[in-house]
Amino acid sequence: MSDAAQSYPGERLGFPKTGRGSVGRIGRRIAALFIDYAAATIIATAYLGFQQWALPKESGLTQFAPMLVFAILQIIFIPTIGGSPGHRIVGMRLVMLDGSWVGLWRPIVRTLLLVFVIPAVIFDADQRGIHDKAVGTVLVRA
Repeated sequence: MSDAAQSYPGERLGFPKTGRGSVGRIGRRIAALFIDYAAATIIATAYLGFQQWALPKESGLTQFAPMLVFAILQIIFIPTIGGSPGHRIVGMRLVMLDGSWVGLWRPIVRTLLLVFVIPAVIFDADQRGIHDKAVGTVLVRA
């Protein structure tokens, strides 16, 4: 079945149109991203203080602290709870296409691609970004 013949995201992958197990739509994905990045920013600020927002004099690392914390949260929580905290709060989980456990390396590769942003904004008819396609995962409603 081609992408054009598909009547809803995830149909050609065997996922239901709506409800539990259906492909997570863009609104939920964006909400989860904002939740995760807000949490990462709060955590980074709590540990590094507000100087991270100023231009750093000693190190360029502090301006990237929220992104680093964001990546760590993704890598830790995807294999342990089936998604990032943001995913779980908005009712989504990350699954393999074959239903198996995502393992340890997939969250690392997916997160590295995700922090470069471009893979997340380029997605197919199944609403899977390049970062999900590269590792064989899909975000579904929990």
